[in-house]
Amino acid sequence: QLQLVESGGGLVQPGGSLRLSCAASGFTLDYYAIGWFRQAPGKEREGVSCISTSGGTTIYADSVKGRFTISRDSAKNTVYLQMNSLKPEDTAIYYCAASRYCSWYSRYDYWGQGTQVTVSS
Repeated sequence: QLQLVESGGGLVQPGGSLRLSCAASGFTLDYYAIGWFRQAPGKEREGVSCISTSGGTTIYADSVKGRFTISRDSAKNTVYLQMNSLKPEDTAIYYCAASRYCSWYSRYDYWGQGTQVTVSS
């Protein structure tokens, strides 16, 4: 069974950091670009970041540029999203998803169940 599992979410104060993980089971992430998306209550889902299969291409939403960093570890079959300088507006459920291409417009075939990130004092 092909599955993506996110972890690392939680409650953090403004200015704090979290690292989200996206682990795959049943398939290798090496053949997929991986995107991180988020959805806040009452808002549409939005793309946060994406990394290509080689890791050579990364894209970020303007709202997280300079604060978030996406990376991948082939040996661990995992993609990470390091989130620094967190703001209350970063509060959302974060999802990872697998696609052939690193783009907001690609079709993402596999999705994780999401992990909650709450930024609050």
